[in-house]
This record gives sequence, C-alpha cells and structure tokens, in this order.
Amino acid sequence: MSSDAFNSTTALLRMNPELYTVWNYRRNIMTQTMFPASEPAEVNDALTEDLSLTFTLLKQHPKVYVIWNHRRWCLENVPDGPTEDDPQGWKMANWKKELFVVEKMLDADARNFHAWNYRRYILANMANAPPPSTELAYTTRKIEANFSNFSAWHQRSKVLNTLWEEGKLDEKTSKQSEFELVQNAMYTDPDDQSVWIYHAWLIGTGEDASLLHREIASIQELLDEQPDSKWCMESLVRYKRLLLRKHRPSLSVVEGEQLLQDCSALLAKLAETDRLRRQRYLDILQELQRPSS
Repeated sequence: MSSDAFNSTTALLRMNPELYTVWNYRRNIMTQTMFPASEPAEVNDALTEDLSLTFTLLKQHPKVYVIWNHRRWCLENVPDGPTEDDPQGWKMANWKKELFVVEKMLDADARNFHAWNYRRYILANMANAPPPSTELAYTTRKIEANFSNFSAWHQRSKVLNTLWEEGKLDEKTSKQSEFELVQNAMYTDPDDQSVWIYHAWLIGTGEDASLLHREIASIQELLDEQPDSKWCMESLVRYKRLLLRKHRPSLSVVEGEQLLQDCSALLAKLAETDRLRRQRYLDILQELQRPSS
C-alpha cells in the first residue's frame, strides 16, 4: 500500500491493461492509503489523472472491459467541491466532460458497443443530461453515416421506448417514420443483419395484422429484386408464421394454406442456400407440417 506499489501498477497497466487484479490492487491503494490522507482537491486530481490514463489506454485498447469499468469507478468517486470553471463542483464538471470523451471514441469507431454501453451509463447518471430527443438525433446521424451499425440501432430502440413511455413522441407517427428509415436501409444493403434485427424489433412493438401484411408485401418486393437474399426470406418466414400464430381467426382457409405453402417453399430454399443453418430451417419446416392439435 505504498506510492512505489501504486507506480508499479501504472507501469504494469501500460504494458497490459487487461490485468484486472492490478486494477483492483490500484483501487485498494487509492481508497485505503491515498484518499484518507488527502484533501478533496487532491483526491480529485488523482482521479483526474486516472481518467487521463484510461483515456490513453482506451485509444490503444478500446474494447477492454476493465478499462471502461475503472473509468466508471473514477467518476463515481469524484468528490464534491467547487472549481473556478464550474461552481457546482468537480463531479458535474467531470460528468459533462465524459459525454464529449465518449463521442470522440464513437467518432473513432462508431460500432464500439463498449463505448455505446458507456454512453448509456453517462446519460443515465449525469445531472442535466441532454433530452432523449437529442440522443435520437445523434443515433440518426450515426445510422445515416453507416447503416451497418447495430449498436446505433440498438441505442435508437432504447431511446424510442423512453420517448414513447414518457409520452414525448407520438408513437404511431414516429413508428411510420422508423419503418421508412429501416426500409431505406434494407434496400441499400439487404444483406446487413443489423437492419433486419431492428425491423424485427419494430414489428414486435405492434404485430397487428395490417402492419404484418404491409411489411410482408414490402419485403416481397425486395426479394423479387434480390431473389437470393437470406434475410428477406428469413423475415418473410418469421412474419408469415407470426400472422398464422397471432391472427389465424382473421384469415380464410385459403389464406392460411397459402401462408403455410409460402413458408415451406422459403424454408426449403433457405436450407439449400444457407447450408450452415440447414438443420434449423428443416426443423422449422417439420414444425409447420406437424398437424395442429
């Protein structure tokens, strides 16, 4: 529990920042030896230095969990206290800075899910956080820059749920806009799974028959243009099966039989074209052909 040991942890972590035992030892030295003997300003300075250390390490190792975890620990232990720049204290000044830091990290790698998780943590815990509408606009920019950004789509779903639950966004109108956005992404790159996963989430927020019929027709148009698109075929099977499960009473016998035939044909083709998942498709096909009880 000495300053020499603390300096040794710095040297070790610069060589290998994944040594979580060393991070734990470093925190023990700080909380058991350094902090009790220090003024609040000195504690803040020590934590600020560690934030700088983790930022340097993250630039080289942006996907190491324990570095992000230590950064959270630093923020949570910043003492209250005034500064010339921020009369409300060191704590608020540090939290404000973190949002800027994580945006820089996402500028470097917009699909770094560690940075996105950390961003959610910052927004959830900082005082005077930007409103969810601002975060929605941020995800729009990231998605428009690269549709193949699953983390941005995931963040968007979180923000939309918040806005809908708080009544700050009209659910019906905004969902229509979301379907238009995701449809543009589908046509841009029909092989990108991020888009299809987000589309499935959108469907899951409604699942009414008219919506399913509309989206099935839209995906069928894309499949006609891209006849070997695995994601088009998988999505058609998913949504047609959903129609059969959720809305069977509203379907005629002919419509129900046609949906079963369509699913069977699509699954047979998927089993041939996507050989790695062949048995999965055959299992679903067998389930479809099993007489209903």
